[in-house]
Amino acid sequence: MFLLIFLLQLSPPLNVQVFDTPNDKGKSISIKWKLSPDDSVLSYYEVFRTTDKKHEYYSRGIVLRGLNKFDDSTQDGEKYWYKVRAVSPTDFADSEPLGPVISYAQWFHHKRWNALILGIVFCGLVLWYIKKAKHGGSLFIRKISGLEAVDDAVGRATESGKPILYLTGLSDMSDVATIASLSILGRVAKRAATYGTPLLVPCYDPIVMSAAQEVVKQAHMEAGRPDTYNESKIFYLTADQFGYAAGVNGIMLREKPGAVFLQGYFFAESLLLAETGNSIGAIQIAGTPATTQLPFFVAACDYTLIGEEMYAASSYLSKEPTLLGSIKGEDFVKLIIIIVISIGILLASLSSFGILKTSASNFINWFSGF
Repeated sequence: MFLLIFLLQLSPPLNVQVFDTPNDKGKSISIKWKLSPDDSVLSYYEVFRTTDKKHEYYSRGIVLRGLNKFDDSTQDGEKYWYKVRAVSPTDFADSEPLGPVISYAQWFHHKRWNALILGIVFCGLVLWYIKKAKHGGSLFIRKISGLEAVDDAVGRATESGKPILYLTGLSDMSDVATIASLSILGRVAKRAATYGTPLLVPCYDPIVMSAAQEVVKQAHMEAGRPDTYNESKIFYLTADQFGYAAGVNGIMLREKPGAVFLQGYFFAESLLLAETGNSIGAIQIAGTPATTQLPFFVAACDYTLIGEEMYAASSYLSKEPTLLGSIKGEDFVKLIIIIVISIGILLASLSSFGILKTSASNFINWFSGF
């Protein structure tokens, strides 16, 4: 066999194509070819490159026989020439050099038209609902019991002459859950300032403490009670997880707050905090996107905000048209996605039974770009 290969001239790869890699951020050139007629006896293909056609080519990598594509890393704006070599144990054959070719970044991924359409629909719905809300149109937002009970919890603590305890979770300011917690804190602090109820905010992170102090201070000013603001009530406790839990539990047992708010991202300490609050008879409103901790809050607290309910709190409580319009637009986009997924599942099911073929696969391929 090897003697026959040696006597016959080896065929190079055919129809070599060199082009800028499509739909990428640049710095890549793709090389494709048709397999050599002698592919079965080859060891591999080797791709060569040069930046000047007159200079020597140097190897950029090898591709196993049976494969016909190679992506090469490049510098955008520079010209390159390529050739592909078919290599057998005894011989090799080069394709004709191709070039020059230049890599560049694409502005738009041409296989993501579906994402563009969804983006346009999303923005259109949000803007339309914002405009509707600003012109006095009514936007229905599902009632969230935990947020409806905020004022009741503050009122209960006020009537019993007890303070309010507010926890922002164990994440820092880079966490969206912490930002959402601070927006709820603003509403609680404003009500507490109006009723003259003490508000305690022990913090796990010093940056969150500073942000919480500003939020509470602003709430007192909006309530017309800047003189009642006490910065020492919003304080840094510790950055140790269970040290923080022990410290907060101690505060609960000593101060006996009438209302406890646990809003933010919590971890294994969630049940320790919620059980202690439950044992002192405080009304508790919890909220977290941490799915592993939600069962503990549901079991030990009076109300629990689940996932996105917490993120929607600022819109729900303030009734700001811009925020409400954004929520309504997002909800309708989710509805559209659910409908599209349902259609895709139906078509895929029909396709699996042989009832539909082309239409189902095209729809699934179009939607997979999301």
